[in-house]
Amino acid sequence: MTDETRYSSIDRRKVLQGMGAATVVGLAGCQENGSGDGTDTGDGTADGGDQGGGKLMFAQAKDPIEFDPIVLNDVPSSEVADLIFEGLYTYEDGGSGHVPELATGEPEKSRNGTRWVAEIEEDATFQNGDPVTATDVKYSFLAPVEESTGNASEVEMVDSITAVDEKTAQFDLKYPYGPFRHTLHWSIVPKDVREETRQTFGENETPSGDEDIFRFSPVGSGPFEWDEWAQGRYVRLTRNDDYWGEESPNLAEVEFAPVVEPTTRVTSLKNEENDIVKSIPPELWSTVEDLGSARIESLPATGYFYLAFNCSEGPTTDPQVREAIDYTFSMDRAVEEFVNPTGVRQYSPLPRAVAEAWDMPIDDWKDIPHDKDIDQAKELLDDAGVPDDYTWNIIVPDDDKRENIGVTVANGLKEAGWDASTQRLGWDTFLGQYRTGKEDDYNMYTLGWAGTPDPDSFTYYMFARDETVMNPDTGTNGSYWGDNSEAGRQAAEKFVQARQSADREERRQLYIEGITTALEERAHIPSYNLKESYGVNDYVESFAAHPVSQFTLFSEEYNTRLSK
Repeated sequence: MTDETRYSSIDRRKVLQGMGAATVVGLAGCQENGSGDGTDTGDGTADGGDQGGGKLMFAQAKDPIEFDPIVLNDVPSSEVADLIFEGLYTYEDGGSGHVPELATGEPEKSRNGTRWVAEIEEDATFQNGDPVTATDVKYSFLAPVEESTGNASEVEMVDSITAVDEKTAQFDLKYPYGPFRHTLHWSIVPKDVREETRQTFGENETPSGDEDIFRFSPVGSGPFEWDEWAQGRYVRLTRNDDYWGEESPNLAEVEFAPVVEPTTRVTSLKNEENDIVKSIPPELWSTVEDLGSARIESLPATGYFYLAFNCSEGPTTDPQVREAIDYTFSMDRAVEEFVNPTGVRQYSPLPRAVAEAWDMPIDDWKDIPHDKDIDQAKELLDDAGVPDDYTWNIIVPDDDKRENIGVTVANGLKEAGWDASTQRLGWDTFLGQYRTGKEDDYNMYTLGWAGTPDPDSFTYYMFARDETVMNPDTGTNGSYWGDNSEAGRQAAEKFVQARQSADREERRQLYIEGITTALEERAHIPSYNLKESYGVNDYVESFAAHPVSQFTLFSEEYNTRLSK
């Protein structure tokens, strides 16, 4: 988890309109009652419930859109939905491993990784009291494909699911999909409730009031349940007092409010209108640190931001031209100036934690990009025959960090003697333009990506060449690397081979070969990975940023409460 407006037919958690302060789009008001509503009464409990913990006010960077995990495609919505729904498995608090959530223990794997069996906790129930069954699991995994949602690619490797009994689900895959362990984190919805309530409205209709529709009044099995949504103002969740787990949240309520403007978010933290605010921009980082009454919780996310080239049409189809552009600027200096301390420099499509876990050649990849050398850039561009009057066009989404990267490249091209422009586009316009492959639309673009902690999330969707990622209306591979490159075609095939293998070492070698080629040919120039960053008032206890799930309010290790 891309923050994001909904992008139809694009993989959930993937394309990032932004991860950080610059991702916000429209301003909406905060709730009038801040963190004082539901805090300690003096006797060790809170007026929000017997367990105390109070009412947490959480400022998001953008308004959520819908809350059905089968169809939702934006990070603000998933931040809310993740408290309502659960998967068979979830990530450990550090993000490094898998732990059971609705499942009883580790899944059983057989048939060369094409069959997986998971047992469901006997006591697991949805918030309406219905048991979580294998039928619900089957429905939740098959619905995205059957309904042709933008999330279909996340579960398309599933061939069939069998409800062996009420609490046993058997998955049979089309091929031995290596990262399937991560797919088993998919959110489980109650089949009967969703089927009944989603019929209230057609898929392409918009609700006008308080209609009982699953996308806008969801039911899950998680520790918090739906209360109320005033679009553009707040989403309110309350503690699920009948939660099936051994423990329940401390917090009685969580209220999410979209506060778009970064300075306003930080001010709301200082004034205690909000207890936690998301996405601290570089220019406000020290401001939060110096408040004295708050702290920053942050760690690198599972993401990837990059500069990509149009390898379908125009001068950038030539790898020599792409290398020349690498000489026009220093990505190291651009990240240092425009991203730090909110992000870290990244030298491959893989976040550093993923690369280290897979023992990838990080130091070798770090040596591939060039530092700035305008004379060398001009020599290569002249030798490639780029006309002196050519005008370069770099398109960027509505995000300061990525615009600054684009402007840096444009300025370097101008130093080398060419005209260049950076075009900042609204998110919907950008999505329609970056993947056309047309020279008139772009020579380069900047974009971000989020995924699971597996190399497949950052290779297949970026570089593969099948219909899933090459469709100009719904795809994710806007570089078209491989159209004019045999090396690109071969690398793309290696990434597909890697996702269809159950052998970790085989996958590792395929990723090393494919990524090295992509970096040497400069299909992308990796840029940075943003941190999940939160300003947190000191009276908020046991809260943590999470590299995959964004943040943790309730887990085995963390159970957030307000001590004020």
